[in-house]
Amino acid sequence: MTEAVIVDAIRTPIAKRKGALAGWHPTDLLGHVLRAVVERNGIDPETVDDVIGGCVTQSGEQGTNVTRNAWVAAGLPQSVAATSVDRQCGSSQQAVHFAAQGVMAGAYDLVIACGVESMTRAPMASNARGGSGPFSPAFLAACDNQLKMQFEVAQKIANDWGITRAEMDAFAIESHRRASEASRAGAFDREIVPISLRDEEGNDTGEIMTADEGIRHETSLEKMAALPPAHFQPELAPDITAGNSSQMNDGAAAMLIASRETADRLGLRPRAVFRHFAVGADSAVWVLTAPNPVTRKLYAKTGLTTADFDAVEVNEAFASITMAWEREFKPEPEKLNPRGGAIAIGHPLGASGIRLMTTMLHYLEDTGGRLGFQTMCEGGGQANATVIERLG
Repeated sequence: MTEAVIVDAIRTPIAKRKGALAGWHPTDLLGHVLRAVVERNGIDPETVDDVIGGCVTQSGEQGTNVTRNAWVAAGLPQSVAATSVDRQCGSSQQAVHFAAQGVMAGAYDLVIACGVESMTRAPMASNARGGSGPFSPAFLAACDNQLKMQFEVAQKIANDWGITRAEMDAFAIESHRRASEASRAGAFDREIVPISLRDEEGNDTGEIMTADEGIRHETSLEKMAALPPAHFQPELAPDITAGNSSQMNDGAAAMLIASRETADRLGLRPRAVFRHFAVGADSAVWVLTAPNPVTRKLYAKTGLTTADFDAVEVNEAFASITMAWEREFKPEPEKLNPRGGAIAIGHPLGASGIRLMTTMLHYLEDTGGRLGFQTMCEGGGQANATVIERLG
């Protein structure tokens, strides 16, 4: 079977919602990284077989195939096709799966996977209308007429696994500490594509953003413990706060994927190879629980265990999700989200899958690690899992 390799993986700095990147239209934000991944690798964009992008809230400014719009807006050849996929928070990880699997099947030689989310311009759930949002009566009936908010689900996971508020707060503090240490040491510099700031009219201000906006370089358990519950009904999720949950963010990411033969022919350096994929699902009511079963599925299929990995990325949508995975699969603590996670760096939904994999790839390269594993929870009770192997 043809091997699919990662040639490059980049991302914008991650901004807070209504923060530094609020002046960027999401089409142009994604276009920024698409143009960058083409230019910095010196490829002829006409030779790209497809562009597959993840985005969660595909309405408003992110509607009508934002990936195609971004490619065109970036001034790239209109003869190249592009499409947008939605597997909720795992959308760009799924885009990577589709791109790499297309290469492995022989359908693509050179393909770009990418993702974007502007939670400023297209707030989460802004594509839902009415009391039950997009859900039909049949869907609601299949879910026992329950629609659980994510805060409540995160609390149930914490309760089921015996995870306390203090433990979640400590986990969040460590995420910020690791991300702060990595940022200050320049560990993110190779993966971040600097971006100019824009005003409300979309005009460049002359300022350049080079670092993630949401990392708390100075925080404490006392400050974390003082935060109130984030749910509007505190009794339903008393331990889930803004501090031990992921942020709402703006950002974009892109990954250049090729067959190994194409990379060699074009003089591109393969940096990692895709080894294994899995996708799985769990309860559509308790929608955040699938990372554990999809990990079991991948382990059963491949014979791999947690001990085989030099780096593990489990998305920190909420601290309890990652901690529940940690309690079942018991990674070495320093290998789990070693440069921090979404609690600190941010969670621009449609871009997060590639953001995690980009950070993981650079960590493996910087430390000489070989195998990396990634999983993340996704709306609808789903999860993806991916294994990459660093080359060179």
